[in-house]
Amino acid sequence: MRVIGPNNENVGVVTIQEALRLARDSEKDLVEVSPNADPPVCRVLDYGKFLYEKSKKEKEARKAQKVIEVKEIQLRPKTTDHHTGFKVRDARRWLEEGKKVKVRIKFRGREITFPEIARQELMDIAKELADVAIVEQSPDIEGRTMLMVLGPNPKRVKPAGKKPEEQPEEA
Repeated sequence: MRVIGPNNENVGVVTIQEALRLARDSEKDLVEVSPNADPPVCRVLDYGKFLYEKSKKEKEARKAQKVIEVKEIQLRPKTTDHHTGFKVRDARRWLEEGKKVKVRIKFRGREITFPEIARQELMDIAKELADVAIVEQSPDIEGRTMLMVLGPNPKRVKPAGKKPEEQPEEA
């Protein structure tokens, strides 16, 4: 196995017994950091400190992640154009804010025998929002609902929370 010493120096390829002796002499632990390498790589270090630093790095990585919120609008096959209009307006606002939008059409009773009506309605919504959205999941039936997922168009979306700078008025 390849061993990295307590001061981050490369000791080289040694036997397991010699690596354990090296760790014992420096009063530290022998930790395998890359088991899939050929030969496996081990480090001589303080294991408690290693775990602490690893958890700290993971916490920083989680903090840096961007969480994308998913909003949903629900319709029915018989939803009027007026009602659909203001639902689509909400979806447009959410997409401009950088959120994803699920568009769900719920079927009741025998409405499920005509899924093409719902599919056409979903495609019309996608066309209407084409300037701010891309279809991430095309219309698909799940049980008694038809679902489509729209994501913000990366070429169009403005960064969330930033307002355009105001131009000073000239007198």
